[in-house]
Amino acid sequence: MQWIEVSIHTTSRAIELVADRLTVLGFDSFIIDDEADFHHFLETNRQYWDYVDESLAKSMRGVSRIKLYLTDGPDAMEQIAMLKEQLALLRAQHPSVEFGSLEVKLENVKDEDWENNWKQYYKPLPIGDKLLVVPEWLHPENPDGRIEVLLDPGMIFGTGAHASTQMCMVELEHAIQGGERVLDLGSGSGILSITALLLGASCAVGVDIDPKAEDIARQNAAINGLGAGRFTAVTGDVIADKAMMERLGTGYDVVLANIVADVIIPLAPVVPNFLKPDSVFICSGILDTRLEEVQAAIEHAGMQILVAHQQDDWCQISAALA
Repeated sequence: MQWIEVSIHTTSRAIELVADRLTVLGFDSFIIDDEADFHHFLETNRQYWDYVDESLAKSMRGVSRIKLYLTDGPDAMEQIAMLKEQLALLRAQHPSVEFGSLEVKLENVKDEDWENNWKQYYKPLPIGDKLLVVPEWLHPENPDGRIEVLLDPGMIFGTGAHASTQMCMVELEHAIQGGERVLDLGSGSGILSITALLLGASCAVGVDIDPKAEDIARQNAAINGLGAGRFTAVTGDVIADKAMMERLGTGYDVVLANIVADVIIPLAPVVPNFLKPDSVFICSGILDTRLEEVQAAIEHAGMQILVAHQQDDWCQISAALA
């Protein structure tokens, strides 16, 4: 089946008026992309995201558009002509509103492309000395015999592409010697837990405040042949929920937190409860402008900084009990 992707370009101020008119005209399924809404969502839901990929933020700059899809054919051309007339009428009915160009752009999209064309942007990604992050639908050549970390990047945050994730994975290459118990706080897609297990850890627990992450991390673990005996995914807030802390227990060899400074700082006093002597706390997602602040919080919580790395504008810290 062929589809026509229809994009209507407008402004943040006018986008609701355009969407309302589309609904009146019978278009009951469309996608709204708006830079103002995007930034509002990030600011009001900070506890649910760790960082935003720079390419995603860049792609939203100046964007206020609505997308809808029509089955290709004569009827679609009539609908598009009617849509253009209605958009011109809408502008005339609201002369004080800045609608922008109201340009209507068309693109032909095959049914299978509509569902899967995002996959073309994900390629095998070598990380560190041992690892290769692989989209699960690919079967790349691997002449160096790297450990393949299979993921479905379309499901949730955590693809290995971001500097903070890569630095954590490199640290895991050093920290995992075999048989370790791992606790992954803010586990997202489960990429760090899965990496630790594939490197030789005995078991890992992934915790995320977002309930969607639990199933997704478990699915990604299954893709890598890691069942419930080695990987456990749970939903909860270890900072606020004492019952969750008790449920997780103590005595972990490696504790991970690839989140953001605003979460790592209040998390720092909790982390020693999970650590045992000679264990390591690996945290990342820290902008370089917040590095000293996070280091101070970690040291105040009774840990000592072992090493700090920086890649691009992001920093990673490894620490241990003092």
